Amino acid sequence: MQKVIIIGAAGRDFHNFNTFFRDNTDYQVVAFTAAQIPDIDGRKYPPELAGKFYPNGIPIFAEDDLEKLILEKEADVCVFSYSDIPYQRVMNVSARVNAAGASFMLLGPNDTQIKSNKPLIAVCATRTGCGKSQTSRRVIELLMARGLKVVAIRHPMPYGDLVKQKVQRYATVEDLAYHQCTIEEMEEYEPHVVRGNVIYAGVDYQAIIEAAENDPDGCDVILWDGGNNDFSFYRPDLLITVVDPHRVNHELSYYPGEVNLRMADIVVINKMDSAAPEDIDKLRANIAQVNPTATVIDGASPIHVDDPRVIKDKRVLVIEDGPTLTHGEMKLGAGTVAALKFGAAEIVDPRDYAVGKLAETYRIYPNIGTLLPAMGYGDEQIHDLQATIDQVPCDSVVIGTPIDLNRIVKINHPNTRVYYDLQEIGQPTLDDSIKEFINSHKLKMATL
Repeated sequence: MQKVIIIGAAGRDFHNFNTFFRDNTDYQVVAFTAAQIPDIDGRKYPPELAGKFYPNGIPIFAEDDLEKLILEKEADVCVFSYSDIPYQRVMNVSARVNAAGASFMLLGPNDTQIKSNKPLIAVCATRTGCGKSQTSRRVIELLMARGLKVVAIRHPMPYGDLVKQKVQRYATVEDLAYHQCTIEEMEEYEPHVVRGNVIYAGVDYQAIIEAAENDPDGCDVILWDGGNNDFSFYRPDLLITVVDPHRVNHELSYYPGEVNLRMADIVVINKMDSAAPEDIDKLRANIAQVNPTATVIDGASPIHVDDPRVIKDKRVLVIEDGPTLTHGEMKLGAGTVAALKFGAAEIVDPRDYAVGKLAETYRIYPNIGTLLPAMGYGDEQIHDLQATIDQVPCDSVVIGTPIDLNRIVKINHPNTRVYYDLQEIGQPTLDDSIKEFINSHKLKMATL
């Protein structure tokens, strides 16, 4: 029996354990390590989820201690199990593992994807912040417009009590409070429930798919709304991968984003309205190089705001989606685009005013620049976000997050929220592909 350490970030790592290692007598998982997400290490994957071979659960340590753990635990294999990572970083971890004497493993779709008994569409991406969520919403709108019941399942973000988070169902905004969601979780779940569709998430994705397939409101189609640039936890009948011309070449240099690009049935080039033509051309060439048979759909992310007067000629603080700026490495988001479009006099640099966990975020991710990431993995980060916003000497605040941040923190400055959705350009369209999907699976549409 080989001893295993799973290198993760509270998501793919748990799924890899559940699907490949939990009942596998050839391996014994002796530890998880954690990165990317604060305050994850020091916990334990609980025995209630770990199964009969792990009556005491499995400890979680910081990835910084990886070499020490390999020696102490006498690990034979280390399994890399998180996403949105440049290839150089993946192989740096591999070098650390090999230098400590262990083997390095990457698990693929055949060993980790679960098959649903419902038709399943997966929406994935090549990087965090490509526009995957609005693409998912567009697909759901097209299916619901034909009277089909769609249940979405989101990539995991289990940062709390893992046993309570085994299977989570969100049908109303109130469910977000019930499940004690972080800002990062709300940013992904809220846009679904306010549009009238149910979304599931959690830890055990076999139990989640069974619950979704038998949802009390009905289920005709499952939609996997992926996270970061991870590949789907479920075997898709249709795979849509979103790419970003603002980060051209990342689709060929980040793990496992290139996997999504190579496997895609449909590739959506998003943000074409704000990208340079030469970058779009290069992106098209890269798509053709690795997946010449994919259907390529052109798209834009047009924005609008509640009140442009809050921006015009004002010194503004721009708040953007946190993970998009941190491990997504984006230099701008919807809030920045809105500030420029509607004539802000200046984007105020918040870095000198950041406190606590926000100041730490800037130290860890020094390339964020003059934007404020809406970090909120716990109460302390939310408190520090509130304090930082209060201290920034600005005229107003531009909220570029996918949720109404005013519900979470009290923004004392005048503020306006930015909205954005996917808009297809020309032909082919997602509607064409959804029609084909419905016909191929002989889905019975309601009479409208």
